[in-house]
Amino acid sequence: MKKFIISIDAGTTSNRSILFDLKGKPVFSSQKEFTQYFPKSGWVEHDPEEIWRSTVKTLKDVIAKAKKLRGKILSIGITNQRETTVLWDKKTGKTVYKAIVWQDRRQEAFCKKLRQQNKENMIFNKTGLLIDSYFSGTKIKWILDNVPKAKKLMNKKQLLFGTIDSFLIWKLTKGKVHATDATNASRTMIFNISSNKWDDAILNILKIKKHILPIVKDCADDYGVTHSSITGKSIPINGVVGDQQSATIGQCCFEPGSLKSTYGTGAFVLLNTGNKKIYSTNRLLTTIAYRIKGKTTYAMEGSIFIAGAGVQWLRDRMKFFKKAAATEKIVRSLKSNNGIYLVPAFTGLGAPYWNANSRGVLSGITRDTNPKEIIRATIESVAYQTYDLFEAMKHDGLRPRIVKVDGGMVMNNWFSQFLSDVVNVQVLRPEVQETTAAGAAFMAGLKIGVYKSLKDISKNWHLNKRFSPKMKKINRSKLIKGWSKAIERALIN
Repeated sequence: MKKFIISIDAGTTSNRSILFDLKGKPVFSSQKEFTQYFPKSGWVEHDPEEIWRSTVKTLKDVIAKAKKLRGKILSIGITNQRETTVLWDKKTGKTVYKAIVWQDRRQEAFCKKLRQQNKENMIFNKTGLLIDSYFSGTKIKWILDNVPKAKKLMNKKQLLFGTIDSFLIWKLTKGKVHATDATNASRTMIFNISSNKWDDAILNILKIKKHILPIVKDCADDYGVTHSSITGKSIPINGVVGDQQSATIGQCCFEPGSLKSTYGTGAFVLLNTGNKKIYSTNRLLTTIAYRIKGKTTYAMEGSIFIAGAGVQWLRDRMKFFKKAAATEKIVRSLKSNNGIYLVPAFTGLGAPYWNANSRGVLSGITRDTNPKEIIRATIESVAYQTYDLFEAMKHDGLRPRIVKVDGGMVMNNWFSQFLSDVVNVQVLRPEVQETTAAGAAFMAGLKIGVYKSLKDISKNWHLNKRFSPKMKKINRSKLIKGWSKAIERALIN
């Protein structure tokens, strides 16, 4: 009998369920997009119930496929958009407000107040995070301050908080399990990454009561079983990992110094630092890469808010093309960007700038500028932003030599080569691109004994294509200089 592990990949724009064989190869996938809400400038929301419905739909699809293949489903792993925040009524299961998405910037004024109160060093030392509306803690506070029902329920011990993983676990188990993993907890700005506990002092500052928070477990752990009314029969949930950490696992970056970069809606660079917490002096984040059998492995992270979302903007808002795959042919048709730069600060700038007030800048345009050049500038911007992160890591004493990449954008060979040229390191693209989903499946498999160790998991990683730097130093310097000037214009806003 064939044996499978299901990975639920709860992303920012869609939910997917993927059926993996035990060698980490995807067998079947079901995907469903959900609505993005932008009620005000800088605000981004999702409907948690729509997320739940899309999860159930895709999960049932892959369960049905496994049945057709006469296979047995051993376990489920969950990976998710991380900082996105949901609060719901413990008794009814109804959410008190829409999910506030990680991209949302509405709490910037409050964050500024915390900085003025000199809270930044304390919070950074405890959580590894800078004070920013990006993280869950500030989003929880906004809901508590602005939705009267939420505070009432909290005071009655009837309110629950969760990132999307916690919300799905609670729904899949019919309210029996309220839990998250250490990686998702480490992105809340209320979790102490040294003690591996929710931090009382920060909770007091934000006026969040601890009883609304989930239990924090290892990435490979027992998270209950799905209710048979949802999945046909009960299936154990044994792996939970935040999406960027899950991609780190899927890329088998288990050695200190190993590095991955994922290009999805946003882009995220994680560098494994082993059992050492390395605190950046260049505004990068310290986070938990994974926790297994109570042992924590740390990472340094750089966050880019707009990557694939920029391509979506070109497609859906600007109407420059109908399918994202068309962009490779378009950018290849141009000899250069003709001095055009786009800084996609649509929701502010992430690392290393952390400027919530910045907005997008298109510079270098003339009467001759055409959509093709803007498309190319948008795609180039992702490589330039990655360069900024690599430079910050170098200044922190960490020098990336090789980067493993994944995500929809890296299937564009032109982009992958341009990335290698700009950051001046080798770029490795794996055979299996579903690295984020694979990471959660690997954790589930590790817990149930399918894989004996991380070394055993590493046997499933295989190279698809290697991109080596080809650009002349003088050309690289010229392009980066132009990018630096464009960034300066964005930071003025």
